[in-house]
Amino acid sequence: MIILAIDTSCDDTSIAVVEIKNKKMKVLSNIISSQEKIHKKYGGVYPTMAKREHEKNLALVLEKALKKAGMLIKPKVNAIAVTNGPGLDPCLWTGVNFAKALSYDWNLPIIPVNHIEGHILANLLPQIGSNFQFSIFNFQKNLPAICLVVSGGHTQLILMKKIGKYKILGETRDDAAGECFDKTARILGLGYPGGPAIAEQDQQWKSKINSKLKINLPRPMIYSKDYDFSFSGLKTAVLYDYKKRSPKIRKSKKYIQAMCAEIQQAVIDVLIKKTIKAAKDYRVKTIMLGGGVVANLELRKQFQDKIQEHTNFKFHVPSFKFCTDNAAMIGITAYFHRAETKQRKNIIVDANLRI
Repeated sequence: MIILAIDTSCDDTSIAVVEIKNKKMKVLSNIISSQEKIHKKYGGVYPTMAKREHEKNLALVLEKALKKAGMLIKPKVNAIAVTNGPGLDPCLWTGVNFAKALSYDWNLPIIPVNHIEGHILANLLPQIGSNFQFSIFNFQKNLPAICLVVSGGHTQLILMKKIGKYKILGETRDDAAGECFDKTARILGLGYPGGPAIAEQDQQWKSKINSKLKINLPRPMIYSKDYDFSFSGLKTAVLYDYKKRSPKIRKSKKYIQAMCAEIQQAVIDVLIKKTIKAAKDYRVKTIMLGGGVVANLELRKQFQDKIQEHTNFKFHVPSFKFCTDNAAMIGITAYFHRAETKQRKNIIVDANLRI
């Protein structure tokens, strides 16, 4: 089965071609057109602007995806998959309408896909052009699993009993981890997106072993008995600390690097503590990560170290290229819902779609 997948949930325009044969997967192409430079000067994504860019890019990205997959002249596609939520409403509609037009032209069924489930199943994706190390059937042996999805607007702990069967155990009550990174980076005068900017400053700080500057930030809800998160208080603590410093100190590289290191570690501490607690409480076999924030090297390393040190859980995290928004993860997710095709007129967008 060959699926052409489309994702326009936020500010990345992505189209992929995924092949599933004998329960093994191959990513034939996964093209992403980023709008990061466009939104960077505003410090965040403007939905109407992102929508206009999607409208410009979709046809071009489709051509590149088909060419990369070796089917530009005669597409050999069995179905079209498209993200229908959650995400930014204008952006989602752009992708859905494009999928409907292709469905009409090519006389193909459409499979709507939940973007959060896509981030989870990104763990199944192989490197482009190669087969994955184990089949879909074997992957089921790793379940049940606790899935931590950490993207720009979501921080959720999800119990995955089997592919397609999920239960949200906890989520953020206010700012998601990605939003916290963006907002604190803005306070410190760093670039957008905030996560990579803070991670870069953290790496520079770690090279300064003998520095005496210490900053202590709270770890919100780290010891609460539930599985929820809250990162708005961390953002506020950063703002208060920043304001109480003299202009000379808060503009110094040393302060910015030390603050970024503490922000990142505070977020990591909470995510690891909550995730391992949920995994132990529900006696799962595997811990899985997904979402753009888990491209953070320090987060991945500390998760790996902590799991190996204290537990016997298996640990899965997607390849870096499949952490951020991409259509390949939408394609593989659609395969598991291939029996749930819908007529074009019945596919709608839900910006707040729940898994």
